[in-house]
Amino acid sequence: MKIKTILVSQPAPSTKQSPYFDLSDKQKVKIDFRSFIHVEGVPAREVRNQKIDFSNFTAVIFTSRNAIDNYFRLAEEMRFVVPDDMKYFCQSEAVAYYLQKYVVYRKRKIYVGQRTFDDLIKLIKKHKTEIFLLPCSDKLKTAVPESLAQLELKWERAILYRTVISDLSDLKNVYYDVLVFFSPSGIESLFENFPDFEQNDTKIAVFGNTTIKAAENKGLRIDIKAPSEKTPSMTMALEHYIKNVNKR
Repeated sequence: MKIKTILVSQPAPSTKQSPYFDLSDKQKVKIDFRSFIHVEGVPAREVRNQKIDFSNFTAVIFTSRNAIDNYFRLAEEMRFVVPDDMKYFCQSEAVAYYLQKYVVYRKRKIYVGQRTFDDLIKLIKKHKTEIFLLPCSDKLKTAVPESLAQLELKWERAILYRTVISDLSDLKNVYYDVLVFFSPSGIESLFENFPDFEQNDTKIAVFGNTTIKAAENKGLRIDIKAPSEKTPSMTMALEHYIKNVNKR
């Protein structure tokens, strides 16, 4: 069966320079985007119930743009003026760049990892005297707190937002040749919205080991996996698969 339609379980790219659009043009496939999950910020009273006081910390660890948005949202709601000498540890350049939405970048102490949390840990090790705040969602990879615990730092986790399953009822009678997932929450959303989902001829594409495991636990047949040595990105994995299938 040739691949003609793909649903990516993420928001549509914000710019026209996306490899998904290139893939669509080159392989003549229709690609739609739809968030299977979304983020909801927690109110200030819930942060206080966690016994979190922003003024107690000298450094903040940011692993995502959502963490940045909700940290500064709650700082404003709680009337906390973030001091100019606050240190920011950002997991990647993309996260650090987003921080410019809230602070004057060149006037702040910002430390940037290469890509993974392990990369960032190397920088955090050099600042063990700081008191770190880790703003995050209710769903956090266990490797993150485990890595911080091993360093014997003073740090606390603050749940500032939640990952919530989106309503997909309008997709009930819509069929796609390929469904693309990037997180266990996306898999959870699929079965929460469609408890009787049967894969049949639908191809399942997954990114990352935790997503692969979640899909397998639900009994899904995984047809496309990323990253790999040959296909480090999802778009490359999709293109490789489509080329092989559609040429038959």
